[in-house]
Amino acid sequence: MGKTEQPLIVRYKNQWYDLTEFAHKHPGGKNSLTGLHEKDMAERFDRAPGHSQAAKYLMKEYQIKHDPKQNGHSLPNGTKATVNGTTLRNGTKPTGNGLHTAKLHGEGHTTAVTANGDVAHLTDDSMEYLVDWSKPMLLQIYRLGDKYAEWVNKPVDRELRLFGPTWVENLTRTPWWIVPAFWVPAILYLIVRHGAQQVATGRGFASASESFRTVELYLHLAIGAFAWTLLEYSLHRWVFHLDPKGNRVLQTFHFLIHGQHHKVPFDPHRLVFPVPPALLLTSLFYQPVYYAFPYPRLTLAGGLIGYLVYDMIHYYLHYGSPAGGHLYHMKRYHYSHHFVHHDQGYGISSDFWDKLFGTRIMLRKLKYLLKW
Repeated sequence: MGKTEQPLIVRYKNQWYDLTEFAHKHPGGKNSLTGLHEKDMAERFDRAPGHSQAAKYLMKEYQIKHDPKQNGHSLPNGTKATVNGTTLRNGTKPTGNGLHTAKLHGEGHTTAVTANGDVAHLTDDSMEYLVDWSKPMLLQIYRLGDKYAEWVNKPVDRELRLFGPTWVENLTRTPWWIVPAFWVPAILYLIVRHGAQQVATGRGFASASESFRTVELYLHLAIGAFAWTLLEYSLHRWVFHLDPKGNRVLQTFHFLIHGQHHKVPFDPHRLVFPVPPALLLTSLFYQPVYYAFPYPRLTLAGGLIGYLVYDMIHYYLHYGSPAGGHLYHMKRYHYSHHFVHHDQGYGISSDFWDKLFGTRIMLRKLKYLLKW
C-alpha cells in the first residue's frame, strides 16, 4: 500500500474497522469497497457473495479497539465505538478511569492501560489466545492439539516468526526477487553447460551449440515444465494439505511446510519457496528423472522453469492486480481456495489438474471486474 492510500474506516454491526491497509488485499477487490469510508457496510457485506467464516474471522484483525485519533482517524459526528463496554464518542478518549486501549498483534488479545499504569486484559472471541504472537510460532504448534485444524484455517493479517535464532528465521523468509535471481542463472547453466551437451552427445554433434537448432532440446524442456504442473498439483494436494489427524508432530510439520501460508496469507516474505529447501527437493526429484529420461538435466531444467513460473505466479496472485484473462481467473480461484474451499483448488499456475481430478472450484460469474 502506498502512503497516499485513502483512509477507509467502516462500521459493521456497531463496531468500527480500519480497512485502509486491507483494501488492496481484499479478495473481492478494492473497488467493491468504494464509497464506504465512515459508513455502515452491513448491507453491502451481507449482500456480497463469498464471505466465509474465514473472511469474517479475518475482519477481527482490523477492528478498532482503541481511540481512532491515536492513528490519525476520527469517527463521524454522532457515532460511537465500543471497547469492551467502554464508549468512545466522536473519537474521544473515555473518561472516568482514564482507560486507553491498544491492539497488540504480538498477543492474542487486547490490553488496556489504566491511568495508574495497571494493565487489564480485554476479552477476545478469536482463537489467537491459544498462541503467543510475540514468540517464535513453530514450537507452539505442538500444544494446539485438536484445535490446530480450526486455528490454522482462520487467517490473520500479521507477520509471522517461526524460529528464535535470527539466522535460521532468515532462511524461511524470502523476498520474491530472490527466487528468479537464484534460479534463472541455475537454469541457464543446466541448459547450456549440461543439457545441450547431453543432446549433442546423443545425436553425435561435434559442438553442443548445434543442439539449440534441434526440436529435441526444446521438447525435453517442455516435457519437464509439463511434468512440473502435475508435481505442483500433487505436492499441494497430498503433501501440503495432508491431514495430521491429531498427530502433534505432523501438525508441526504441516505448519512448517504450508499451514503457515494459510494462517498468514498476506505475509509477503512467505509467498515463495525458500532456496535452501528448494535445492534439497531438487536433488531428491532429480534421482527418478535421471533414470526416466534420456536427457535428465535438460528435463530437470524444464521442470525448474515450470517451478519458477509457478512461484512467480503465486506471488502475483497475492499481490498483483490482473485486469482480466488467465491470471485474473487464477487470482479469484486461489483466493477462493484460501478463504472458502480449503479442500479444493490445488492448482496455482492453472486449474488443469483440478479439472482432471475433480477438485475444481466453480467460481461465481460476476457482473463487474474486480480491481486490486
